[in-house]
Amino acid sequence: MKSRAEIGKELRKLRGDKSLQFTADGMGITKSALAMYERGERVPRDEVKVKIADYYGVSVEELFYYPIEHKMCS
Repeated sequence: MKSRAEIGKELRKLRGDKSLQFTADGMGITKSALAMYERGERVPRDEVKVKIADYYGVSVEELFYYPIEHKMCS
């Protein structure tokens, strides 16, 4: 899993110029919770991760986890 700081940075980037309140309302979470996620103070529960990923149109895996590299079998 990515660090809280990395997740927060990505969440701030994805939010862009939208207000915290507007974005949190769209996700169905509180403004204070979103602010804590963006500051890297907390990591959301799994069900909230799904809401956030759905809102931004990305997968939970790409937003919260490092990609797993698979090696080709020879």
